[in-house]
Amino acid sequence: MELSVFLKNNVLPPLEEELTLSERFRDGEGKPAIFRLRGITEEQSAALRRSSLRRSDSGEPRFDRERYLKKLAAACVISPDLRSEALQASWGVLGEEALLEKMLTAGEFARLLEAAQRVCGFGSFAERKDQLKKASAGETAN
Repeated sequence: MELSVFLKNNVLPPLEEELTLSERFRDGEGKPAIFRLRGITEEQSAALRRSSLRRSDSGEPRFDRERYLKKLAAACVISPDLRSEALQASWGVLGEEALLEKMLTAGEFARLLEAAQRVCGFGSFAERKDQLKKASAGETAN
């Protein structure tokens, strides 16, 4: 295999996905609002993991998986803009993770997290293969 296939200019961007999480969010025309997600890099994921470390009672670092998953979900959402001060203020929170916790139901958050993991490539090999085929087909169709 040629080295050129791994050069940055030849690599497709992280996967993106649009999904309707809930009928509760409606646009101006009454249609369900769309959430857009994009996969993050391992570098970004590592930063999220580091920021998800907590100290145990004995002072030892402990990975907080729940905190990481909330950060991962928030990091993957590109629309709506979870960093928007107006959006956060409307829900009475500060921060993207707090916003998701407040505005989504448990089931909606679970679907969002599932989609975030999918765009980051955490799905099964078969799912990932299908996504890559679709992405390649989209590139050749343009």
